[in-house]
Amino acid sequence: MSTRRTFLLLAGAAAVAGIGYVALPRGPAGPALDAAEAFRRAEAGEILLVDIRTPEEWAQTGSPAPAHRLDMRRKDFLAALSDLAGGDPSRPIALICATGGRSARLARALEQAGFSQVFDVAEGMLGSSAGPGWIARGLPRVPG
Repeated sequence: MSTRRTFLLLAGAAAVAGIGYVALPRGPAGPALDAAEAFRRAEAGEILLVDIRTPEEWAQTGSPAPAHRLDMRRKDFLAALSDLAGGDPSRPIALICATGGRSARLARALEQAGFSQVFDVAEGMLGSSAGPGWIARGLPRVPG
């Protein structure tokens, strides 16, 4: 196994294990959904939408109405996500954060950890260059 690949696998595993998202792999983003499509697909039961932000962020803005809250810093994040997915690593999962940075990096790490269908809600809750964001689109939220 190459040194680069070993490093990326270890960085992804460390991040998913709760050591910190600073070590998450960087590089091209995988498949992305805009907020409206993520909402539609989550409501239809086609994807598991997961808000990976912190409790402080949830308190400030609320969370997407169909999302499960799972702080990516949890030490048991990978196990908790697996439980949410019913133990099925092929279940489609969409990750949302504030502006798409953390969700994109974590999506790549989860793919390296064996999840096969991980989507990034690239515009996030607050908006980014990918789009206006969940809040600006007026999509439903639950209070923090």
